[in-house]
Amino acid sequence: MNVKRTFGTVLTILGIIGLIYAGWGFVNHSQDTRGLMVYGIIGLIFFVSGIGLVKNTKDES
Repeated sequence: MNVKRTFGTVLTILGIIGLIYAGWGFVNHSQDTRGLMVYGIIGLIFFVSGIGLVKNTKDES
């Protein structure tokens, strides 16, 4: 079990959840735009870093 790959997967999933939540709030014209921007930016950071961890981690069999 590779810890880096697992952590990358968790970060990616959290990033997707954050991006979906921010997008859903923007579509529904929520009044809390600052909070949605924070969720969107943090979700994007988590998503990109998680993809980077999964992509750059070598498989050890």
